[in-house]
Amino acid sequence: MLKTLLAGIDFEEPSHLVARQLIGVTLLVDGVGGRIVETEAYDREDPASHAYSGPTERNAAMFGPPAHAYVYRSYGIHWCLNFVCREEGHGAGVLIRALEPVAGIAAMRARRHTDNDYLLCSGPGKLCQALGVTRDLNGSSLWAPPFALLPAPAGIEVVTGPRIGISKAMEVPWRFGLAGSRYVSRSFPRR
Repeated sequence: MLKTLLAGIDFEEPSHLVARQLIGVTLLVDGVGGRIVETEAYDREDPASHAYSGPTERNAAMFGPPAHAYVYRSYGIHWCLNFVCREEGHGAGVLIRALEPVAGIAAMRARRHTDNDYLLCSGPGKLCQALGVTRDLNGSSLWAPPFALLPAPAGIEVVTGPRIGISKAMEVPWRFGLAGSRYVSRSFPRR
């Protein structure tokens, strides 16, 4: 377990548990990033997951060791960053959907061509552009540069809801967010 424990999170746990625990963790890529405010979990038994049909050249990193990056292009346009979970060979991950910008904001603004801090990281494609994440980081360890993960502060309140932007298993409540955050990509249903 010690080899997969990072920022107080055991990446060998099921993806929906890791996704919840990542809320409030600070993610930095070459010193640029912020507090994770929105995630989504995916597992190989989930028809919405890239791992559902088994390993391919595109999703091979998702079946690799935990606490590594799985980076893929969405709709042929945007890069998306996932953290691999569970034991090697399983095929599970957590999509990092949104961050609250806290470090390297000038670099993010330049990469995103906006001064609106909400628009910097309020969606997985925006987040990757702001942080400079590309396919080059696919399979990279979260333990080593350019990545850094810092533990979440105590007392984080997490909200849940259905995942968005998918066409299968939409009802699964594996989307997690920081309660009250204005930086999530889409608001969560009120309880």
